[in-house]
Amino acid sequence: MNSKKTGIFLLCFFMVLGVAFLAYFYKVSHEQKTLALPIIGNDQNHHIAPFSFVNQDGKTITNADVKGKICVVEYFFATCKGMCPRMNENMERVYKAFHGNKNVLILSHTVDPLKDTVQALKAYSLRFDADPSQWMFLTGDKKQLYDMARYSYLISAEDDTAGVSIDKDFIHDKHYTLVDGYGRVRGFYDGLSPGDVNKMIGDINALLKEN
Repeated sequence: MNSKKTGIFLLCFFMVLGVAFLAYFYKVSHEQKTLALPIIGNDQNHHIAPFSFVNQDGKTITNADVKGKICVVEYFFATCKGMCPRMNENMERVYKAFHGNKNVLILSHTVDPLKDTVQALKAYSLRFDADPSQWMFLTGDKKQLYDMARYSYLISAEDDTAGVSIDKDFIHDKHYTLVDGYGRVRGFYDGLSPGDVNKMIGDINALLKEN
């Protein structure tokens, strides 16, 4: 009888242990899926700063308009003959993948606001049949545009591949920045690489599930 009771006790013990292990495994797996992408920045409190720019329709766009939205961010200029056309052809793939999804926005900032007027950006956006409520081509104060690139979106400064340089502060980078609905940077992607663009599309889907 004692032996039988001991056997039942051990069976119950291992069953409880097994359930506890499965619960722990599920919790860890769920947390990993919930945060499938890292949070990038100097610390966990890095968020994009408040901003105010103008889109291709002349509408003022602020950080309030993108709150809660997943944003793909790039910097370019409309007269660029180097990497910009290829970057925006790849960005068009991202746009088509999420066209109509109000939770995904594309923010294409000019690095040359003097030339890239609202009218110039509107003409440029028509090449991609871009819906201004989802794919925004932004211009505005140059310092704020550049400060957002460096300090919010963490994009570095490079010379244009075509050898065109606007000035010594010229910001031009081939990378996209992925920002989540909380304004946190979650990834960088080579805008010239089809493989990186595919990865970003997958990561956007992951963030949509996370949200």
